[in-house]
Amino acid sequence: MPHVLLIEDDARIREIVERGLGSREFVVTSAEDGPSGLDLARKLDVDVVLLDLMLPGLSGLEVLEGIRLAKPRLPVVALTALDDTRSKVAGLDAGADDYLTKPFSLEELAARVRARIRARGEEAGALKAGPLTVDPVAHRAVLGGREVPLSARELALLAAFVRNTGQVLSRSQLLDMVWDINFDPGSNVVEVYVAALRRKLGAGWIDTVRGLGYRFSAPVETADAAS
Repeated sequence: MPHVLLIEDDARIREIVERGLGSREFVVTSAEDGPSGLDLARKLDVDVVLLDLMLPGLSGLEVLEGIRLAKPRLPVVALTALDDTRSKVAGLDAGADDYLTKPFSLEELAARVRARIRARGEEAGALKAGPLTVDPVAHRAVLGGREVPLSARELALLAAFVRNTGQVLSRSQLLDMVWDINFDPGSNVVEVYVAALRRKLGAGWIDTVRGLGYRFSAPVETADAAS
């Protein structure tokens, strides 16, 4: 189920949106002010943020700036009662992906959220394997809501694996894809980086296929737990 973070100080609007999106098969987490909303946006693995631009503690534009620094590709739909061109332009210029003026219908809100989720999934570089999301452009890997700290080369190797989930990749193929080396230099660099990924992701993600190479796939128990 898509996970939406709602940052809104009006309790009545929070209740309406939580109930309305909940009945449309969204999971909604809410925050009532800027600081707590930004904290949740940084910590949680959500699909879309619905952000009121008039918030206590931190303004909506300040929250948006913080989100863009932490998660550049996270879709944000700005919500505000200000129905003027200047406010809309300010929100979009600050990095909002869409804009909705109060009062809005729940049908339109749900449609906007679905559109942002579809657009995010279609973006080049956004890769998924079970509960694992890898974004080479933003240099992030998130597993079950937890960010996995990876070096640039580890992330490149993981992205190569995810793009070829279920396929056996030889050592020479990985050297070509990740290190841009089309011959075997005689080192164990692939083995070292595969071992590092196994430590950071946990068991079951990368299998060794004797004599052939490696096969990447989501562990059965992890995939089942996420479905």
